[in-house]
Amino acid sequence: MLARAIKNALTKASRPVFRFRGHVHAKMATNNRFIPSTSARAASTATLPPTSDDRDLIAFFDVPSGNSASSGTSTGIFGHPSLTSPQALESIADAVLRRARLLTERVLRAPQSRSEMFKVVKNLDRLSDLLCSVVDLAEFVRNAHPDPKWVESANNLYESLSEFMNVLNTHVGLYNVLKTVLADPELFDALSKEGQETALVFWRDFEKCAIDLPDAHRSRFVSLSTEILVLGRQFMNDELRVRPPAVIRAEELDGLKDQGMGIRLKNQAFWTRRDLQVYPGSLQAQMIMRSAPKEEPRRKVYIASNSSTEEELYLLEKLLRTRGELARLVGSQSFAHMELVGKMAKSPENVRHFLDALMARNRPNAKRALLKLSRRKQAHLNTKPNPVIQPWDRDYYCPPEPPAPPIPLPRLTLGTVFMGLSRLFKHLYGVTLRPANVVPGQVWHPDVRKLEVVDEDNEILGFIYADLFDRRGKPGGAAHYTVSCSRRVDDDDESGDYTSAEAWNDPRLAFSREFGSIHRMRRRGREGVYQISVVALLCDFTSRSGAVGPKTLEWYQVLTLAHEMGHAMHSMFGQTEYHSVSGTRCATDFVELPSILMETFLTSPRVLSLFDINGKFGIGHKSNHDEDPCHFIDTHSQILLADLDQIYHSEAVLSPAFDSTQALATLFGSQSLIPYVDGTSWQTRFGHLYPYGATYYSYLFDRTIASRVWSKLFAGNPLSRETGERFKGEMLRHGGGKDPWVMLSSLLNAPELESGDARVMREIGNWKLENEGAIPDRH
Repeated sequence: MLARAIKNALTKASRPVFRFRGHVHAKMATNNRFIPSTSARAASTATLPPTSDDRDLIAFFDVPSGNSASSGTSTGIFGHPSLTSPQALESIADAVLRRARLLTERVLRAPQSRSEMFKVVKNLDRLSDLLCSVVDLAEFVRNAHPDPKWVESANNLYESLSEFMNVLNTHVGLYNVLKTVLADPELFDALSKEGQETALVFWRDFEKCAIDLPDAHRSRFVSLSTEILVLGRQFMNDELRVRPPAVIRAEELDGLKDQGMGIRLKNQAFWTRRDLQVYPGSLQAQMIMRSAPKEEPRRKVYIASNSSTEEELYLLEKLLRTRGELARLVGSQSFAHMELVGKMAKSPENVRHFLDALMARNRPNAKRALLKLSRRKQAHLNTKPNPVIQPWDRDYYCPPEPPAPPIPLPRLTLGTVFMGLSRLFKHLYGVTLRPANVVPGQVWHPDVRKLEVVDEDNEILGFIYADLFDRRGKPGGAAHYTVSCSRRVDDDDESGDYTSAEAWNDPRLAFSREFGSIHRMRRRGREGVYQISVVALLCDFTSRSGAVGPKTLEWYQVLTLAHEMGHAMHSMFGQTEYHSVSGTRCATDFVELPSILMETFLTSPRVLSLFDINGKFGIGHKSNHDEDPCHFIDTHSQILLADLDQIYHSEAVLSPAFDSTQALATLFGSQSLIPYVDGTSWQTRFGHLYPYGATYYSYLFDRTIASRVWSKLFAGNPLSRETGERFKGEMLRHGGGKDPWVMLSSLLNAPELESGDARVMREIGNWKLENEGAIPDRH
């Protein structure tokens, strides 16, 4: 039985045992300028008459007083009665550690009682939920809360519980009890399918944590894991990434296309009688790269932006080597081999099959796109035919333009966008977004809005907290945080956690029970009481402070919001019995599929008609876009980044001769269409190497699958309730509790995909990406 369970586990998606990783999903910052396709059927759809819910949503986000706290008893963050001060986090840490130790002891005692052995997987999942709910909360607070005292307390809470979780991940006693369950046919077969998958998730992650090795090796595993965490935080710290400026002479900026900023820069040089110092990443640097006719200032800015200090290179290479050492410690060939067990790709070799096929498909179009840029450069500089496009030429001859909708749209305020998304969810899934009042203390900033996700029977599926505006100290970018996962709770048998009445009455333990008791509901049509999903969305939209009227979103912000709401819907519908496989707790190379697909819906005029509340705008179907050849170049660049990620997490990093810059130069020298520039080392700016180590390919992979799902299922009728229910039922509701390949093959009615082997990975690499088409070979 154990052999069968292990064989099954190796083909399924895994999540960590007692870690929060996987709950936070940040939208990848890529160079891809997503230009929506207009190939979907553009049949007219009558605009829905506005409902009171539509108007309420618009007012909720667009009227400043829309989120005023309701009267009533004050509470703490997310409605936790105790979370009213930073000090409460310290109390929670102490209480949760006490309860976690009791649960750990209960699992270790389980072999003394046959009935307790049937509860082992449930209790391990409860232990994981207990710890993750608090660590995830700490991770969110330290990123979102504007008060430094809260941030400091959250950091302390995070560190204290992370250390305890590292101990649990290498706990031989827990592993042996679980292995007994897996080896006993009666115990294993008594579990539901979700329960069996949860058991295998725990087993697989124990195996990845040196569990079968001697004590000294397990101790070394904990030490290396902690070191990787510290190195990763340092690598991601933007304050350590300050680059020296490029020194630009005023005459080098003659003829700037951007006359406004160009004149200001030249005046600055004139009045100060000094050369200009242009810092990488600044608006001035971006302007020069896009609009300086002379190559030299662009070259200088490029080199300044893509160079690294010795300290930065040392930090990155130490991170990569430490990951390699960790993998070798547990018997894996490389970190990539270790990390990809349980992912859809399964192995670095299969990732290679996918990327090679995708490269072969995209490369001809990318080469034709580059030829167009070369002809532009030839005409501009009056050179010989086909001059080489250098890295600093890319943005000048094909200036990055902000994405725009495929058709003219009315003014998209924040409230209008949420209304449109709510209408879309109602068409597809029968759920709507509804404004929810908050009581004093429930949110951490006045700009935060709370939404209920409500089905057609008026049952609440979950809550979304939307923290969408930038502010001092808040990290940039966008992210989806899971605050509370779905989990069945009425069969927890909490009294069995305590060995005495004295322990049950301990006020510190009562405090932890209270902390975990909110956000519970009996599900209609399902047996039992469940935790309901609570998520938070963080974005960095420009604040509306001082602005007149509601905030209007740029199109890229609309796409960002749709992406994050795709994650949120996955959390809402993936309401499983077990926390460990709920919602977005699934394989890294599967989790982006729902969110990328949600962006793709915004390529459809029929979908975009839902954003017109009055039906007076007269939405048409003519594209705003000329063909942009540069997205093929950008896709080529993303493939190379995924290649580099695989190299950096291969066994090569353990060689004493490993040099990350040389590896970069070799790869780009042989594969890139734009030359590598000697002396540059931009890999230290490749921030995704830490959170997406060995899995950076996932975005290309899920973009490809999302394009196929869209074209096969939704393109012809994107508002079909039948198709939406099918996608929800086949893909979203299982969370990580079912093999993604089985779900995908069923959804697409393609049983040949179920194996997910090398052949299938190559086939997916040959699928079309969104908006893919041959570039005409003309000027």
